Amino acid sequence: MSAQQIKHLIEAATNAEGLTETGIKGIQFFRATQAMPCAPAVYETCVIAIVSGSKEVVLQGTRYVYDQGEYLCCPMSMPIYAGTPEASLENPLYGVLISLEPRHMAEIALEMVNAGGLFRAEQQGDLVQGIKLARWDETFSTALLRLLQLIDSEVEIAVLSEVRLREVYYAILKGEVGLVARQAFGVGNAIARSIVDLSSNLNARVSVGDLVARADMSRAVFHRKFKQATMMSPIQFVKSLRLNNAVMKIAGGASISEAAMGVGYISSSQFSREFKRAYGQSPRQWSDAQKQPQALV
Repeated sequence: MSAQQIKHLIEAATNAEGLTETGIKGIQFFRATQAMPCAPAVYETCVIAIVSGSKEVVLQGTRYVYDQGEYLCCPMSMPIYAGTPEASLENPLYGVLISLEPRHMAEIALEMVNAGGLFRAEQQGDLVQGIKLARWDETFSTALLRLLQLIDSEVEIAVLSEVRLREVYYAILKGEVGLVARQAFGVGNAIARSIVDLSSNLNARVSVGDLVARADMSRAVFHRKFKQATMMSPIQFVKSLRLNNAVMKIAGGASISEAAMGVGYISSSQFSREFKRAYGQSPRQWSDAQKQPQALV
């Protein structure tokens, strides 16, 4: 029943393609009524929940398709391909994007660990792959409904949204994707910290040696755990993160040189070579061919 109510709230509040602000920090609705093939993008820490239609994400060849009653959890920045290949006027896509605030998620994850029980033993394990699908459960759907019911009142948003968003975060950390999320936001997760460092400093020169030293691991263990989480080596991850961010900047109207410099490339020729190797087109060809809106990826 909660999921149906959430669907009605989103449909009533969403009148345009792409993302719609709700007035609640970190919460956006989205709609798509036309098919969009998968295109390069970067997902920041988020949960994407579908109430109608379906969405597709590809990470290093692994395809995730999810529809109403499911949500995708991405607890670490990830360079991916995303699209809405089945959206149409007859089969529109509706959903909600929940940005995961790392500090609050970490606080709740720590409180869950301190509470003991089933959450304590898992903390020392390897980091599970950083994208996972889950079915809605009663805790998640009820918490999300309670949060979204605030959107018609600025006073209730100001007074209650932080508490109710905390309920949603707890439902995510407790649900089917809980292990992935608790590990990513848990205390002492060196791989998740490394990913935050990399995604926050695209312009900086990347030294795998520095990452290994900060993680306090051997190089072999660091590479194994990093690839387990991202399906990429650290260098592959950085390259994909930079190129996907550049694609999004170009699609958003930035010039090729602005996009290249904005993600840390100094040499335009190197940027063009790596761009063409990754996407099969030069940056100019991609820019000229880019016609579709990027709001949903």
